[in-house]
Amino acid sequence: MNQPSTQPAMIETSKSDTETFYNDVIKGLKQTPKRLNSMYFYDAAGDKLFQELMDCPEYYPTKCELEIFSQRTADLANTMIGDGDAFDLIELGAGDATKSSYLLKYLQDQGVDFTYLPIDISANVINYLTVKLPLTIPGLKMTGLNGQYFDMLKRAAALSNRRKVVLFLGSNIGNMPVNEATDFCKELRHHLAPGDMALIGFDLKKSPKTILAAYNDKGGITKKFNFNLLHRINRELDANFDVNRFDHYPMYDPETGACKSYLISLQDQLVTLGKETIRFVKDEYIYMEISQKFTIMQTDQMAAHTGFRPLDRFFDNKKWFVDTIWIAE
Repeated sequence: MNQPSTQPAMIETSKSDTETFYNDVIKGLKQTPKRLNSMYFYDAAGDKLFQELMDCPEYYPTKCELEIFSQRTADLANTMIGDGDAFDLIELGAGDATKSSYLLKYLQDQGVDFTYLPIDISANVINYLTVKLPLTIPGLKMTGLNGQYFDMLKRAAALSNRRKVVLFLGSNIGNMPVNEATDFCKELRHHLAPGDMALIGFDLKKSPKTILAAYNDKGGITKKFNFNLLHRINRELDANFDVNRFDHYPMYDPETGACKSYLISLQDQLVTLGKETIRFVKDEYIYMEISQKFTIMQTDQMAAHTGFRPLDRFFDNKKWFVDTIWIAE
């Protein structure tokens, strides 16, 4: 996801962050079925692996959205600019800002009055952006926010009362089942005022083979990405997961549009995390993540049900992906 900067700042994990991580992991592994929260994929190693995944041949979503942002930059910007008033451009899960940089450079070159507020749960990402972007886009006004999306949206609202334009790219909306994604959009709308905008990237339903290949790449990067969370738990939470005793299993259901990843226990085993012991039986799974795919009708319905109105849509040439702009009503 991110690339290391040449002058990294020291980032420390607070005790409360570690405790939250531990409590979330224990809670998930004590559920039936077991699960882990995919937001914890993104430590420094996870960020690097995700960057590798985006570059692999089978992983199309990033390439499709990059095409939209690089070839339709002016159209995207003009829709956001609207009547020309100043605004805050807030990006949820900013990553390395490769795609949004096209937009940022265009807005800056056009002399648009805006401030960029990238939000990411990864401190490594925010540290990288605060070093990189002022060098590559001179004069850019920005404030990086490290934390949970809605906590940081509250902070963003406190920084100014200007109109908000929220970017939620990369089909991150698909990291939730449809009902949770709908609840997310309702919560997003709660943090916005009428006239504010949201640009949301949706990965669209297409050939099931194309979709499954993106999450089961021949190079095994997705597998390493999932296993990295077990390595992170070992490092940070005093656990003893043996990744050789698990296998990675992805699947896609074309009926529901749900692409899911699991880790399967290859044997009966005990795993310790601090003072806790977690029992696995052979073939038991840990539910790791979902990558939901949508139809255009579903995106319009989601907007209507969550207080937004679709304003414009931008597709890649294959129409595999859409960036849709909603306005808060």
